[in-house]
Amino acid sequence: MKILAIDSSGMPASVAVCEDGTLLAEYTLNFKRTHSQTLVPMLDEVRNMLELDLESIDAIAAAGGPGSFTGLRIGSAAAKGIGLALDKPLIHVPTLEGLAYHFYGSPCLVVPMIDARNKQVFAGIYTFGQIQPEKDTEPEDPLRVICDQTAIGVAQLCTRLNELAQESGKTVLLLGDGAHVYRDLLEEQLTMPHWYAPAHLSQQKAGSVAVRAADLARQGKLETAAQHRPDYLRVSQAERVRAQRLGQ
Repeated sequence: MKILAIDSSGMPASVAVCEDGTLLAEYTLNFKRTHSQTLVPMLDEVRNMLELDLESIDAIAAAGGPGSFTGLRIGSAAAKGIGLALDKPLIHVPTLEGLAYHFYGSPCLVVPMIDARNKQVFAGIYTFGQIQPEKDTEPEDPLRVICDQTAIGVAQLCTRLNELAQESGKTVLLLGDGAHVYRDLLEEQLTMPHWYAPAHLSQQKAGSVAVRAADLARQGKLETAAQHRPDYLRVSQAERVRAQRLGQ
């Protein structure tokens, strides 16, 4: 299966192509330029370098949130546009599951977190299990979701992680920009063994989105371009301000 993957859920913009378990290309740019400026040229560059016929793509994977509201809308629009034009299915990959796949097979409690401002993060807690023999009629998902992605206060997350780490005896592995922004607070409140992912494994990348998408596709989790919607998890700040004004 050949998958074109897009991740513009955070500061990095990333495009990748993966075919039958082989990552053919990945282009990631982590710079202060808008995704509307970078994403389409990156897609075009990858297509040209691979001499890729877009008709040969089987599905388009998109990091579907949470993350930057604007970034998610741009990535979603790009994925939907390609899917509609080529009549190809989309694979919605939760952003934090894509991040967790940087550490596929890790025995740790893998905790990707994205800064949501005001000492809050979008976070999920995952671990990886053993893949069952192929005799199973339903392919088992190697990713075990302990706590699904949600908006949560950093202090509340630390309390939960301390409990889970003590119960399971597992080390906590932290990654994502939230782990960097709130590192001092994490150090104050985490009492169990933990460590931080290095820079090259701590940011969103389309290659991991593509690999996660392949697992989801095997489970039949496909959607049409018209069905695809980003998961924001909470309303934007502008919408919250507007609601407050209307309430007043």
